[in-house]
Amino acid sequence: MLVVSAHAADFVWRAAGAIALHTAAGGTATVVCLSYGERGESGDLWREPGQTVEAVKTRRHAEGQKAAAEVGADYVPLDLGDYPLEVPAEAMRRLVEAYLRTRPDVLLIHAPADPFNPDHPVASAAAVKARLLAMGAGGVPAAFPTIPPPSMFAFEPHQPDQCGFAPDTYLDVTAVFDRKLAAMGAMASQAYLAGHYRQRAEQRAYQSRYLGAGAEVRYVEAFQRMTPELRDRL
Repeated sequence: MLVVSAHAADFVWRAAGAIALHTAAGGTATVVCLSYGERGESGDLWREPGQTVEAVKTRRHAEGQKAAAEVGADYVPLDLGDYPLEVPAEAMRRLVEAYLRTRPDVLLIHAPADPFNPDHPVASAAAVKARLLAMGAGGVPAAFPTIPPPSMFAFEPHQPDQCGFAPDTYLDVTAVFDRKLAAMGAMASQAYLAGHYRQRAEQRAYQSRYLGAGAEVRYVEAFQRMTPELRDRL
């Protein structure tokens, strides 16, 4: 599993349960954080007198690394800066290298649209482009190393109804929700979001009742499949 996160904490709120399930089952996971979110995503840290960008980046690095460890994932920060996040050619090369190195079966990314955050759509577009570059022309030999096409899912935005997010995949993360709580607890610079995402997981669990889930399903993460699914029968 490869997760491309715009900022240090985005993967925690939106996909920590999916990552924990994957690693608990014996899979490997890598989180690539394009930026630390030091400028626009670290509100609690900027309340501290005399704060500096470098000090915030150091704190965010430690938080992101600890959160990834809580769910069994490797943590790869690219430190591209935020607000605005930009992904120049050299950074795209590093991102593609992460795809080639990990050869993921599953890719988790931001949704393509987010009218409330300038960095999330940039991260989504970069993740999609890197996937295409790493795949080449879909199984045709190329002059460079390629990977098999990974299944790609968008994780849930903060305000899904404003982002055109249409979840079609509900994942029961009840069994590993304690690990998600631990990962959220590691993100002290955005502690105010932990309650929101716990409630979101409970809300999605309630909605999953319409998909056949029982009362034992207490926490769910929602995803939108971004690539067609190949089956041999329905």
